[in-house]
Amino acid sequence: MRESLGVASRLEDRLQRGVERLTLFRAVRMVATVALSLAVVAAILELIVDSGINGFGNALWWGIVTVTTVRYGDVVPETTTGRLIASGLMLVGISAIPIASSLVVSVFLTRLQAKQYERDAADRAELIARLERIEQALVRGTESR
Repeated sequence: MRESLGVASRLEDRLQRGVERLTLFRAVRMVATVALSLAVVAAILELIVDSGINGFGNALWWGIVTVTTVRYGDVVPETTTGRLIASGLMLVGISAIPIASSLVVSVFLTRLQAKQYERDAADRAELIARLERIEQALVRGTESR
């Protein structure tokens, strides 16, 4: 049990470091890597189970147009197993890519909010200092009367 907590903690730390280093280029690369990985795995599986898809190039093309939900229809699985793989890929494609994209947007929004919070805190501190100076000036003005 303790070992699994340690692994989870290390994984969380690693993810946090990755999020801190996230740039727009890395974010786009991450989403593209997820999509391409799904397409390649599905293409290999489809090539193994469906004889209607001839060659890895056609299988990869099918995987890419399926995971991106473009679905040209020029290459389609013919076997039941192939269609099950296609169905799974479609469901994963319409969920995994938006989830990865949402994660990226969330990270960037959190950074923007943190910067805005820092600016707001600095503005508040400046306003408080100005109000204290005004109060001191008012106190001095009323004491001299």
